[in-house]
Amino acid sequence: MAVTIYHRPQCSTSRAALELICSRGIEPTIVLYAKTGWTQTQLASLFEAMKVTPRDMLRVKGTPAQDLGLTDPAVSDARILAAMVENPILVERPIVTSSKGAVLARPVERVLDIL
Repeated sequence: MAVTIYHRPQCSTSRAALELICSRGIEPTIVLYAKTGWTQTQLASLFEAMKVTPRDMLRVKGTPAQDLGLTDPAVSDARILAAMVENPILVERPIVTSSKGAVLARPVERVLDIL
């Protein structure tokens, strides 16, 4: 089974999700999204697969989301999505995909739903 993890090595939850995937004998494709960045199409596709909105996936903790005004309820999903493309750290992590779907692995055990 092909599994992809959008990973940030500095994040303990992301490391735990990767460890859980590997403990199942799966060697996932690891995307270091903070380095490679996101495209608008890529994020929109992931969010659609997860049935979430950009606002649902906006990471506030440890990011400039508040300074950028993105936590204001009046800010559109389109603006949040554009900000995520400009600043990849704004996307909540880790996201894991497989042929069974896509999940935000928070808590980490949610990854088991698609393995």
